[in-house]
Amino acid sequence: MKTIDNYDFKGKKVLVRVDFNVPLDENLEITDDTRIRATIPTIQKLRKEGAAVILMSHLGRPKNGPEDKFSLRHVVKNLSGKLGTEVQFADDCIGAQAREKAAALKQGEVLLLENLRFYKEETAGDVAFARKLSQLADVYVNDAFGTAHRAHASTAVIAQFFPDAKMFGYVMGNELKSINKVLKEGEKPFTAILGGAKVSGKIEIINNLLDKVDNLIIGGGMMFTFIKAKGGQVGNSLVEDDLIATASAAMEKAESLGVNLYIPQDAVIADKFDNDANQKCRPSNEIPEGWMGLDIGVEASETFRKVIENSSTILWNGPMGVFEMDNFAEGTLDVAQAIARATAKGAFSLVGGGDSVAAVNKYHLQDKVSYVSTGGGAMLEYIEGKTLPGVAAIEE
Repeated sequence: MKTIDNYDFKGKKVLVRVDFNVPLDENLEITDDTRIRATIPTIQKLRKEGAAVILMSHLGRPKNGPEDKFSLRHVVKNLSGKLGTEVQFADDCIGAQAREKAAALKQGEVLLLENLRFYKEETAGDVAFARKLSQLADVYVNDAFGTAHRAHASTAVIAQFFPDAKMFGYVMGNELKSINKVLKEGEKPFTAILGGAKVSGKIEIINNLLDKVDNLIIGGGMMFTFIKAKGGQVGNSLVEDDLIATASAAMEKAESLGVNLYIPQDAVIADKFDNDANQKCRPSNEIPEGWMGLDIGVEASETFRKVIENSSTILWNGPMGVFEMDNFAEGTLDVAQAIARATAKGAFSLVGGGDSVAAVNKYHLQDKVSYVSTGGGAMLEYIEGKTLPGVAAIEE
């Protein structure tokens, strides 16, 4: 793997694609700086080795050019504090100021460019735009795993201008190493836990995992499509009727491969989608009309706990219920704690996908699992077996 560990950066200008797409509140203050924190080891390594570091990123989805609420200048203060140095800022990512500041940047200094997506050429994968960015530096480092599945100018197209000086930063390297450890080198028993609202977003992952895992646990809203496929009554629960046949096929495939497929035997149900709704625990295939499942039940939690705690490799993507509502968070918390206990006993655990990451952060368990992925969509596509443009561009 081409990483920053085997390159001499002294006196080089290094252009690093980072993922600073962080959430901001109404006062434009950062509410979760996980992605910024993840990139600090890469930036500090480059500075220590005598590089001048130029950072580029996107923030949000600006539609029509520059908008203050999408400006990366809102990140400068936080980043400067973490690096212990004043980060310079260019109010454009190409153009005169970016060129001048990049040219004047000294060893150990850091420059952050303005939001790449203020230019439509970025998401279009425009070669001329990528060339302009490339002219700011001698070396290209991609450390933005969260955008590795996009063939954008700064994530994939730009690499061609650095044929002998392109590599992964530590975020990218660790992400790929962790996912490969789960998919290709995972010790048995290997358990995958998939949750979230819909089967449609997970069906390719299910199909790609079935010949790798020993146990597949299904939770969240997607469980009701499987339960209905088995002939169960699911009341007003979320169901994708057009995927019932797909769910049936997945269950048949699991059986033919000898995979233990766990679908919750009970559910916490409510009479409306509300934290204060009336609720009770029922068998998940006997949910009356007018009621909907919003979490896995007590029996399911106990079953899942035993499976997880007896696993050596664990992959978790997607919550077990509507964990944002405290009254329907118990199943997700139980699974998160079981993964933490298994990890403490020596299992390797990978957690990825926005809601799963939010759950481990909410319960302060991020240091109790082996690796927390910063790239939801990219991680899922990699697990699906797809080639990620941002990875392929470096490896070519």
